[in-house]
Amino acid sequence: MLKVVYICIDKKNSLKAEIITIGDEILIGQITDTNSKWMAEQLNLIGITVHQITSIQDSRHHIIEALNQAQERADCIFITGGLGPTKDDITKMTLSDYFEDILVMNEEVKNHIISLFAKINYAYTTSDLQQAMLPQKAIALKNKLGTAAGMWFSNNNKVIVSMPGVPNEMKGLMRQEVLPKLQQQFNLPYIIHKTINTYGLGESRVAERIEPWENQLPQSIRLAYLPSYGKLRLRLSATGWDKLALQEAIDQEVFKLHRYIGELIVDEDRSIDEWIHQQMIEKQLTLSLAESCTGGALSSLITKLAGASSYFLGSVVSYSAKAKIKQLKVEPSTIEKYSVVSAEVAKEMAVGCQVLFNSDYAIAITGNAGPTTDKTDERVGVVYIAIANRNNVEVEVFNFGQPRDRVIEKSVIKALEILKLEILKNNKNCL
Repeated sequence: MLKVVYICIDKKNSLKAEIITIGDEILIGQITDTNSKWMAEQLNLIGITVHQITSIQDSRHHIIEALNQAQERADCIFITGGLGPTKDDITKMTLSDYFEDILVMNEEVKNHIISLFAKINYAYTTSDLQQAMLPQKAIALKNKLGTAAGMWFSNNNKVIVSMPGVPNEMKGLMRQEVLPKLQQQFNLPYIIHKTINTYGLGESRVAERIEPWENQLPQSIRLAYLPSYGKLRLRLSATGWDKLALQEAIDQEVFKLHRYIGELIVDEDRSIDEWIHQQMIEKQLTLSLAESCTGGALSSLITKLAGASSYFLGSVVSYSAKAKIKQLKVEPSTIEKYSVVSAEVAKEMAVGCQVLFNSDYAIAITGNAGPTTDKTDERVGVVYIAIANRNNVEVEVFNFGQPRDRVIEKSVIKALEILKLEILKNNKNCL
């Protein structure tokens, strides 16, 4: 796999970067390209803007064509991948030809390769040592985690950096060699981002409500809508040379935004599950879950956060009617009369879960995620969510439509919203 990025050298503007991923394994879906995401994040942190990410086949023709096109659009190119010892790794030779260069033995890289094999008591081959053959015009970048050195080229006021495609090796080179060198060589601006997490309204509804605010945003601040099932993130971005002024400008706009959708904002920097996580710990509350159509998705989300064991007592994935009856003590007559997808069953699931775990709150989810309705009277997408505390149980019904993953994800987020409102109702001093 090969990746290429160009970065702008104009000191008055942020450097422009382009990432080109080269690898058949990406194009056929055999692997997921996580390198580009990570690289873009790291470059952004030091003031470099990635303008395009492109994936192409692992061939000499496509690499050269991509390089030519990228140099017209951007100012720095980062290449990751195609630097192994086998014949299908053609990046190094292609770059050598591209810059009308020759390969020469780099003694420092050669000695590094020999020492790596000595440490693991393994014999190196001639192919392994070929890794030390590098283009003469390139600056070798030390790869402490592998045998393939990184390469730094300068060409027509452009920077081209080539790195291995192995994620940990690429990240090591970026952290130790590439990012520091970029910061030393270029006067980079600050790029500030602020993401506001909102829940409860869709993108179009939120856009209508905040239109007056959005229309008065300064030209230096850009707004992006980042929707997903059940939630909407609003990202404010600003680029400039005065970090404090940029931060103050964004903070002022966020303050204004609260006037329009304050009740939809759980926290400016935290997601709703992180907010609930903090509140449950601070208020010393406990939680249990009874999941049917979500199949444990809500439990998984909660337990991803370290420290959840202090409040999350457990869950029951009662996917079948038998499990609802046996584990949660749902009455068979209730299921027979109303079906498993009903308000009545959701309530009994929540109460049974709360009693089983003796928790402060218990959430129950039952519905038709699709594609079939499993012999219920409700349509695909209909979900009942109940929440029980030690004194009461309430239930709401939703229609999340299709497809299946949409129903599951929106059910999880809606359950968290319901829990949030319950916490706020019973704890007036929650922020």
